[in-house]
This record gives sequence, C-alpha cells and structure tokens, in this order.
Amino acid sequence: MDAQPDREALDRDVCRFVHRFAHRLDVHVRRVAEELGITASQVIALRELSEPITARELAARMSCEPSNATFVLDRLERQDLIRREPHPSDRRAKQIVLTAAGRRFRAAALERLGAESPLTRLSPGQQKSLRDLLQALVDLE
Repeated sequence: MDAQPDREALDRDVCRFVHRFAHRLDVHVRRVAEELGITASQVIALRELSEPITARELAARMSCEPSNATFVLDRLERQDLIRREPHPSDRRAKQIVLTAAGRRFRAAALERLGAESPLTRLSPGQQKSLRDLLQALVDLE
C-alpha cells in the first residue's frame, strides 16, 4: 500500500481546511467591523486602501463587482473617511484617497484586524509561505 495519502483525500482535506480558515477570517473581520461600528465590507475596503486606487481596482482587490465597491465607497465617503479625486493620468477615472480621519480609522482597523487574527498563530515565515502558496493557486486563473 502506498504511504502517500490518496489524491482524493488530500484534495478533500485541503478544501476543508481552506474553507474553515476562510470562515474564521470572515468571523474575525465581522467582529472587528462590529467593534468599529461599520460593515465587514468597509473594513475590507479600508484594509485594501493602502494607497490611492480606483474603485475598479478596489473591487478587484475585494473580489466583488464594481457596483458593490461603489456602494461601500459611498458609505465611507458619507463618513468622511475617503474622498474621490481626479486620477492623475486617466481623466475618466477617480482615485479613492483616505482623508486624515480615514487614515486614523484605517490604522485602528488594521490594529484590530492584527489582534487575535487567525493568522497570528503562524510565524511571519509561515505567513509568507502560506501567502506564496495561495498566490500560486490564484495565479493559475
């Protein structure tokens, strides 16, 4: 008998663990959102706004439709956390920029996301390895 687990069982285990881990991350993001008084989508948008980007770029980073990202951005704008500015090289596009309040709020969100995150169970080296493995799988598309 082969000492290697069969491919079907291995695929099943990987899928189950990825699903459970994604669920734990989702629960964590929702808890942080509740603590901050915003939605999980807003937390994810703030996490991704590390530099000025377009709504289309944000939607891609959030894995959602541009119309959904626009809805999230509208809420963040009403809360004075972001503003839309003309894009420096594409006059048809707007850039999403954090306001001063938005930068402070993002910092607080990132701090809470980092605290008690399921990822903190891994060392920085393990996190890098996980990131690289997941990127290899995503880059197959």
